[in-house]
Amino acid sequence: MSKRVPLCRAVAALALGTVALAGCSSTHPRRAPLGEPFPAVIGESLAGERVELPTDLAGEPAILLVGYVQNAQFDLDRWILGLVQLGTRARVIEVPTIEGLVPGLFAGRIGEGMRGGIPAEDWGVVVTVYGEGAERIAKWTGTDRPRNGRVLLLDAQGRVAWFHDRGYSAGKAAELDALARELLVRASPANGPPPDEDGSP
Repeated sequence: MSKRVPLCRAVAALALGTVALAGCSSTHPRRAPLGEPFPAVIGESLAGERVELPTDLAGEPAILLVGYVQNAQFDLDRWILGLVQLGTRARVIEVPTIEGLVPGLFAGRIGEGMRGGIPAEDWGVVVTVYGEGAERIAKWTGTDRPRNGRVLLLDAQGRVAWFHDRGYSAGKAAELDALARELLVRASPANGPPPDEDGSP
C-alpha cells in the first residue's frame, strides 16, 4: 500500500464507488474513542493488498472514513468532497466495515462489485475489513445511527485525535482539516534532513 494517496484519487473512489455493505449483525452503543489507539485489524484494499490498520498508516496523520452500511456512502461522499474543497493534505482512506461470517465468505464477490465502479488507480484507498476485525471496530465506535459515517483523524502514532459521527458538517470539516494540518506539521522533521558528517546540510 502506498504511503500517501492523492486526495483527488480518494474522491474518485468515494464518489464513484458502489459499496456493497451488509447490515450490521447487531447494534453497538455509541462511543467516542478520543485519545485511544485505533484497533489493530487486517483489511484488504480493492487492489488486493493486505493492509494492517493502523500499523501501515504510522508516521503521519491519516483520516479514516468508516462505514457500516451501504447508505453511509452518501454521508462519506459529502465528507470527502468537503475535504477536497478545503485542500486537505492528509491521507484519506475509506474503510467499509462488514461484520459477520457470511459477508466474509463472499468477500471476493463484494470486492468485485466495488471495483466495478472505481478506477483501478483508486483501488488502494478503499480498505475493507470483515468478520472479527469489523466487529472490533464496530464495538469500538458504536453503530447507532449507522447511516452516519464515522470520521476519525489518527495522529502519527495511530491514536484518535478527532472523531465525529453525527453526519457531515462544513464547520466540522474545516475543524478536521485544521487539526490534520497541525498534526502534519508536528509529524514533519523540524529542521529537514540531518547534516552530513562534515556538518554541511
